[in-house]
Order: sequence, then C-alpha cells, then structure tokens
Amino acid sequence: MGTWNSRGLRGSTLEELINHSNDRYRISGLALIQKIPTPITPVKMDKGTGQITLAYFNQKSTVDYIGAVQGIPVCFDAKECASDTFPIQNIHEHQIEFMSDFEKQGGITFIIADFVMRNEIYYIPYSDVMRFWNRARDGGRKSFTYEEINKEFKIRSHNGIMVHYIEMLQKDLDVRDSYGK
Repeated sequence: MGTWNSRGLRGSTLEELINHSNDRYRISGLALIQKIPTPITPVKMDKGTGQITLAYFNQKSTVDYIGAVQGIPVCFDAKECASDTFPIQNIHEHQIEFMSDFEKQGGITFIIADFVMRNEIYYIPYSDVMRFWNRARDGGRKSFTYEEINKEFKIRSHNGIMVHYIEMLQKDLDVRDSYGK
C-alpha cells in the first residue's frame, strides 16, 4: 500500500470528512449525496487476502460526488491544495465538460477545496471554476491563488458536520438568484 502522501491517496482526508458530512446530511434528511467510485480494472490480486495489488483506470471519472440537496441536483469534486496556489491542471477537461453539462440540465456544480496549510476549506462556485479554467485556456495564469477565491464561501463545521457545505450551496443559490440565473 502507498504511503500517506502518495499520489493515489491525495484528497483522502478531505473525502473522509465529506463522506462523514454526507452521512449526517442523509440521516437528517437534508441531502442524499453519493461518492462516485473511479472505475478500475484489476490486473493483479493478492491470493491470500483477495486485495487488488495492481489495477488500471478503465475510463475517466467525472466528479467525486453527485446527488440531491432538498430536491436540487448537485455534483462536485473535492480537491486538496498543499499551498496557496491551485494548479488548474488538477481539474481535468472531462470534469469541466461534465460540470458544464450538469449545469445546463439545471444542476448545481462546485468544487470543495481544502487549503491544507491554512486548515481552511472553501466552496468554489461553478462560475469561479469556469473563470479560472477559461483564463488558463486562453493563455492566462494556469492556476488560481488563495487570495483570488471568495472568502465568503468558507466552509465551517456545524453540529458535528465537519464540512458543512450546504450553507455555501444556499449562498451560491442566493447569488445565482440575484443575477437571475
């Protein structure tokens, strides 16, 4: 098994917190959000334990999570950032395409970004994700910085929900309503 900081385990701490939050949301009837597993094909298995020891991804994954919050379809990706600069290349084109298509169908998409060194987690609305993505695509900065994100979308823990992102989803919906979207 890889070490705690291996490429394959990036985001796992954040995802564990989100999974716990999603369980709490489900139990309280606020939301039903599922973690989408990355499709793999096993190549080699340990005969003694039955564990997969070698596998390959058989297709590109879309986003990390999908579901509904009080009847609103949502999907999002969870990203951990070790510094104050987040490389846009960590958001893949197929993910942007999926998020854009999801938005066109009336869903809400976003990224939850954990700035690990600051111990701060943010909800990054689709409009900001696309602004950063388009800037990079058009030859501009290939990353976004902590300073650029909207600090009003800081996610806090609440009543045992470690990543209480539903509050920021509501803020996102309010902003969209104010712009008539």
